Amino acid sequence: MAPGESSAEPAEARAGENIVGGSDAAPVLYLTPPDERNRAFAILFLSLMCLGAGQSVMFAVLPSFARQLGLSEFEASLPFVASATIWVFSSGFWGELSDRWGRKPVMLLGLVAFGISFASFAAIANLGIDRVLPVMVAYPLMIAARAIYGIFGSGTSPAAQAYVADRTTRAERMQGVAAIGAAFGIGTTVGPLFGSWLSAFGLFAPFYATAVAALGSAAAIFLFLPERTRPRLRLESHRARLKWYDSRILPFVIFATGISTAGAIPVPLMGYLFIDSLHLDPALANQYTGIGILAMALATLFAQLVIVQRFNISARALIHWGTLIGLASFVMLAVGGPFGSLVSALAISGVGFGMVRPSYTAAASLTVDAEEQGAVAGIISATSAAGFIFGPMVATALYPHMHEVPWIWGAVTMAGLYVYALVSPQLRNAGALAPESGVVEESASTQVPNA
Repeated sequence: MAPGESSAEPAEARAGENIVGGSDAAPVLYLTPPDERNRAFAILFLSLMCLGAGQSVMFAVLPSFARQLGLSEFEASLPFVASATIWVFSSGFWGELSDRWGRKPVMLLGLVAFGISFASFAAIANLGIDRVLPVMVAYPLMIAARAIYGIFGSGTSPAAQAYVADRTTRAERMQGVAAIGAAFGIGTTVGPLFGSWLSAFGLFAPFYATAVAALGSAAAIFLFLPERTRPRLRLESHRARLKWYDSRILPFVIFATGISTAGAIPVPLMGYLFIDSLHLDPALANQYTGIGILAMALATLFAQLVIVQRFNISARALIHWGTLIGLASFVMLAVGGPFGSLVSALAISGVGFGMVRPSYTAAASLTVDAEEQGAVAGIISATSAAGFIFGPMVATALYPHMHEVPWIWGAVTMAGLYVYALVSPQLRNAGALAPESGVVEESASTQVPNA
């Protein structure tokens, strides 16, 4: 028996199976009562912010401990590239598994593994700096510690997105799934900011603080997140496993990979941008970098929590406008200029990517059926990890040769994606609603494991 299932099946689940027994019947959507749903979504939002921060918090302190360990820029980035590479292949697996196990067990496993990964990475790196462990021993152990995150931590995001998709109608899906996708994006954006602040308490304080936050999030999900019915309503489904190249979602996968790659370009280069453009002393650059990161973070918050959530803008419009705004930010960064111009460009980048990321996440969710929500969330999550592989690697390889080249590459990428969004039928119709499924509210009195 898979985790999250019960030998005594809830009455409403049995009724749901009777309703959807025919292969042509529309799936029934189970909704958590509104008060519990709001609480659950708030918990998930904070948990996904923590997970997103884990993708980028290390960039604030990476140069410092890399130099102390005697690692080159490429060697220092390899543990994170390895983790992101594993994430690409494991995220879809965990997303699909959450369709059978339940969302909650997969989220819990991912957050606990995330906390263990961060704490162990910091401890190993610290022992290497103190020469308790030789670098030749500490370095592969650091890669192994990050691999834990890539293997198991990749399940939290798709399971959380699928949890929201399970409990929203198709008309609500855009804002619901967008909010969860926004949480991860916000965490990714503000991670370096909190890393800069927390590093004042110790070089590895950001890692330990992130680990504690992850374990706290896991505790909140275990205690307060309701999950009473199975996410997969048809246990004996004959539907083939959802693939990334499925014609329904392939355009979203291509577009999301491109956006994630372009959006990751500024993250590793931000400090170098201010040092080289403003001719700063590297010792003073953290203050300027912190301001730039803050501007991008606040702009992302505004885009995802105000523009996306408060205005009734279609996914298609968000994709088009967000891509164009992101393109403009890369042009501004390539041109350069004084401190104010650079900060403005980073803020504009935050607005553009803050608009476009939730839109394709929600639109992809709307293209598949109820029992495929975990799988599609895992596939889209994998594109974010892919972006964190290709974006920083290519950007840091190009930057030493000519500082403007990574920004030009980003602008060209965004222009190509805009054209692709215009010509792809799926992207042109992003967010279009199909006929609504039936809705059955979960009983607040029903109890199953992990409820």
